[in-house]
Amino acid sequence: MPETKQSVMDQMYNNTFKELAEGNIVKGFVVAVGEKEVVIDIGFKSEGFVPIEEFRFPEGMKIGQEIEVLIEKLEDDDGRVVLSKGKAEKLQGWQKFGEDVKGGFMVDVNGVEAFLPMSLSAFRGVSPHDITSKDYNFQIAKLNKQRRNMILSRRDVVQKEKETVREKLWGQLEKGQRRQGVVKAVTDFGVFIDLGGVDGLLHITDMSWARINHPSEVVSLGQSIEVVILDFDKENAKVSLGLKQISPNPWEAIYAKYPTGTKVKGKIVNIMPYGVFIEIDKGVEGLLHSSEITWQKKLVNPQEMFSVGDILEVQIINVDKDSKRISLSMKQLEVNPWLELDKTLPVGNKVKGAVRGFTDYGAFVELESGLEGMIHVSDMSWTRKINHPQEILKKGQEVEVMVLAIDADNRKITLGLKQVTANPWPEIAKKFPVGSVVDSEVVLNSNFGVFVKLDNEVEALVYSSEIDKEQAAALKPGEKLKVKVIKIDVEQMKIGVSTRLP
Repeated sequence: MPETKQSVMDQMYNNTFKELAEGNIVKGFVVAVGEKEVVIDIGFKSEGFVPIEEFRFPEGMKIGQEIEVLIEKLEDDDGRVVLSKGKAEKLQGWQKFGEDVKGGFMVDVNGVEAFLPMSLSAFRGVSPHDITSKDYNFQIAKLNKQRRNMILSRRDVVQKEKETVREKLWGQLEKGQRRQGVVKAVTDFGVFIDLGGVDGLLHITDMSWARINHPSEVVSLGQSIEVVILDFDKENAKVSLGLKQISPNPWEAIYAKYPTGTKVKGKIVNIMPYGVFIEIDKGVEGLLHSSEITWQKKLVNPQEMFSVGDILEVQIINVDKDSKRISLSMKQLEVNPWLELDKTLPVGNKVKGAVRGFTDYGAFVELESGLEGMIHVSDMSWTRKINHPQEILKKGQEVEVMVLAIDADNRKITLGLKQVTANPWPEIAKKFPVGSVVDSEVVLNSNFGVFVKLDNEVEALVYSSEIDKEQAAALKPGEKLKVKVIKIDVEQMKIGVSTRLP
């Protein structure tokens, strides 16, 4: 849709009005030429005035002529707009000269032109438009009267001003004082705060009552922030700051708020192999140790069970204000199943479970109740010598076992695998009476004798005194060997045999 004449006029007016600021050079039109002043229309609500002496040939000025002027004042004491043609020409000359003289600025010092090198300007990163036509304090760095050259320095002046401000600030600092500052730098161990000429360190441990992993979780670069002066050392120019000290210490009334036995809900903020840290209040965390997660298992891996951000209900079991530690428990919210095991899992009962893990001397079985028991290698077979439980069991295998013993205090359940079947040794004694000669198969050759298999599951020991050493050394598993039963012990479940036949 094409713009209307009125909208174009409005846009021109708005653009023109933005340029009408003190220090700006604008174009205007001659409205009138008087004896002392030239009246210029610059598009403002009222005309501006330029002293007649600023024009070399005022008699040549024509009404409607376009000229460029610098706005000195939009309104003086008499409400008039004060303009200058000479200053506009001089400023334009400086700007043009500044383009040729790289690395510096031209400065008007009471009508005398001087040079300000960029290295001495303290204007790095500042737009030239924001610098020109403004007054600054300078120090003469070099003066050559013969060549009429003057070099200025603003850097030294700024440095002295900063030192003055810094010295004044050091005199105002007090411990416990609150001050406003700006985040100047962020590091892994904390942030540096500019207090207005003096830098202070806000250490990560003084940023929040709650656990934080990095200062950037609390503050950001350039942020204005209120801090507390914890300590300062003028001689070494060190200031220690605090942020968490502005808010009340949540640990002050911790005993009254969280007595032992209190049930609370909290959010997981960190997970370690030994437990999880739970935030139960702003700035207050407790540890749920792995041993306090469940009654069922002795060893659990929290990293497999939980995620950061999970909400858990726990019970306070211990509070230590001095060390800022709170111990939490999940299992205390449940009935302790170990206290009634004599009723729910009486000794002698047969139960089912799944093999969950092994040691050299046994296998761990998770029962249907969720509790875990162990089968010792000596309770795995009536007749075989088991060197490692994995010889007959596999992880995840479902097994039927018998409860042999329960130690509720130490949370131990002893299970038996062989006990679910009848003891075969009375029958074995009848089958292999002392003096009988039978065929056997070598199973294992050891230092104290040779183990042989008499039947599918019946093993016997050929004592080292009952076999020739050379013969014993040459035997290998699987070889056939004729032996004589010389001893049988039903209670100890052992058979002794000899290769020395009649």
